[in-house]
Amino acid sequence: MKKRNQIIAAIMAATIIMTPASFAYAAAAPDGNSNAQEMYGDAYTNWKTNSWDNGLSTDWTKVSITPGSDETSMNFAWYSKKDDEVSLTYGQNPDLSDGKTVTISTTDTGRTDKNGVIYNSNKATITGLSQGATYFYQVKGKDIKSFKTGTTDSFRFAFVGDPQIGSSNEEKGKATPEFYSAQSNAVANDSYNWSQTLTKIQKAGSDFVVSAGDQVQTTAAKKISKTPENISEIEYTGYLSPEALTSLPVATTVGNHDADNANYKYHFNVPNLSKLGDNGTVGGDYYFTYGDVLFMMLNTQDTNSAEHIKFIESAIAKNSDCKWKVVTLHQDIYGSAEHSNEPEIVNLRYALTPTFEKNGIDVVLTGHDHAYSRSKFLSGNQTSKTTDYTKDDFKAMLGKDVDYSGTGTLYTAPANIKDDTTDEAEKAYLSYLSSVMDADRITETGEYVVDPQGILYLTASSSSGSKYYDLVPRQQTYIANRWQEDVPTYSLIDVTETTMTINTYRTDNDAAIDNTVTIVKSADKSELSAKADEINAEITNGTLVESDYTPESWKALTDAIAEAGNIAPEASQAHINEVLEKLSSARNGLVKKTDADIKDGEIKPADSEVQDTKPTDTKPADTKTTETKQTDEKNNSNAKASTGKVKTGDDSQAMVWTLVCIMGIGALGAATVFIKKRESKEK
Repeated sequence: MKKRNQIIAAIMAATIIMTPASFAYAAAAPDGNSNAQEMYGDAYTNWKTNSWDNGLSTDWTKVSITPGSDETSMNFAWYSKKDDEVSLTYGQNPDLSDGKTVTISTTDTGRTDKNGVIYNSNKATITGLSQGATYFYQVKGKDIKSFKTGTTDSFRFAFVGDPQIGSSNEEKGKATPEFYSAQSNAVANDSYNWSQTLTKIQKAGSDFVVSAGDQVQTTAAKKISKTPENISEIEYTGYLSPEALTSLPVATTVGNHDADNANYKYHFNVPNLSKLGDNGTVGGDYYFTYGDVLFMMLNTQDTNSAEHIKFIESAIAKNSDCKWKVVTLHQDIYGSAEHSNEPEIVNLRYALTPTFEKNGIDVVLTGHDHAYSRSKFLSGNQTSKTTDYTKDDFKAMLGKDVDYSGTGTLYTAPANIKDDTTDEAEKAYLSYLSSVMDADRITETGEYVVDPQGILYLTASSSSGSKYYDLVPRQQTYIANRWQEDVPTYSLIDVTETTMTINTYRTDNDAAIDNTVTIVKSADKSELSAKADEINAEITNGTLVESDYTPESWKALTDAIAEAGNIAPEASQAHINEVLEKLSSARNGLVKKTDADIKDGEIKPADSEVQDTKPTDTKPADTKTTETKQTDEKNNSNAKASTGKVKTGDDSQAMVWTLVCIMGIGALGAATVFIKKRESKEK
């Protein structure tokens, strides 16, 4: 998609008005990205000067944390210089006076920095972790850090897409001195923006993060150097540089920018790694469980769908007691930006979705599209099929359809190919697009759905703002909502025994970009009774003592217990779910009293309790109105959501542009400097 930086676009608009004969031609502009300097000012400048340029950019030894095989374990990976001793010590005392060491496996990566130092990759797993506890750990030679474990009956994870650190480098992929000089600045820019998103996620109380892939930009295939693997190490340094990642585990997915470079498998230690789906470089599919949720992470850069199907069936068979099933893959098989209609992605969709449906997958998380979208609930009970529309034909028509040489930043492509075209190639293209709308697969369209018959597909935008794509001009029938405003975003997904609730936000101002979506799973009365009995037992044996908690939170618990005990024999499934959810929430929401909390006769929750309680401002659904819904399907446009509401239609900026035009007299020379031909379209 062709875009302009808004500042450059403003200058160009002014210049064209003042000198109409100066630009008879159109110039393509690069994909949009977020400029950290413009967004964060001195905060970014200080970090870049004092941290990034002062040693951080050359530190290849940052530690990555990944969820373990289940909630009782945590995986670690880090680089060390080849001749250095390595160890990982952990415990529950801040000074590690109770420290234990773990077994470490070490691999010679062969990666060499500019000083000739060779690095090893180290991996270790901590097991036997308790729920709701704080652990401290230390990698030899580094400071002591900590992480917290969650609780499995109610937890939160975050979902992000395509950090792709280094992608904002406009020289990407060029074997030129300009590339190397620009790479560090681009990585710094993207890493800082990435850290802002992670900080928001951490403050929201997420127990871990799921990434839909493309952690970094530089692939081995770019051939920008004889040692492209080494060139990407600065990008991994940037990806792992945020302080939040010293305590926040990330379950990564293999993206197309990760897949051909073994650095990915050196930097991440994933659990239950399978040979199925292995593309021969970074490993295959893997899974982990967290409470009642089975997470299956597919490396779909291996195009052998039969192996992915076998992996899914095997993982589910081994974890048949899991109530929820979540699949993550990189490609946007039900997305709504420029990759979403590509024949190879559509064919991947039709190869995998019958297996998803057959095996009761609840949610599929994807990336690749650098724009947010949420599907309606989709099913079809269909057999695998393929489309015979070719990649080359699609690419040629897409380029014609979305070409843009205007003077403003677009969020939705222009649709240059008209519905009444008489050109046979264009008609074939439109016919193909219509055929992959999948309107006949829609099962539910609501945002609070009990026992849906279909699957929800969620596509994340960029979490770092290193690159954005525009939405396709013809919104697919299967799309419930979509959003693009060239701002990093993230989703928070809350899981309880009976519900999975999804909220998605923009990083810059925490405004919601979509309505809350809740999936409710059936729970019979025996589950409700068992939960009430469990809590009553805690009260009886002294685990829960009324005097320890605030009156409000204790009353909420006793009211919920009473409601569970009085549920009518003819209660509906939805009501049972609601009461069980209320009971679980009241138990988890108990607020302890402390001496420090009592002030002027008012009881306030302790800092530690506030930290453990999920922040209410991350769940804005109750405060929304119908004004938040995107209803203008015809224009497929998105408003500036500075108020936290999703609006429809682009607000006019006529006055702004008028002022810019006045200021633009004489700006022709400056504008010309910024006009660039787009080098290539990257997937």
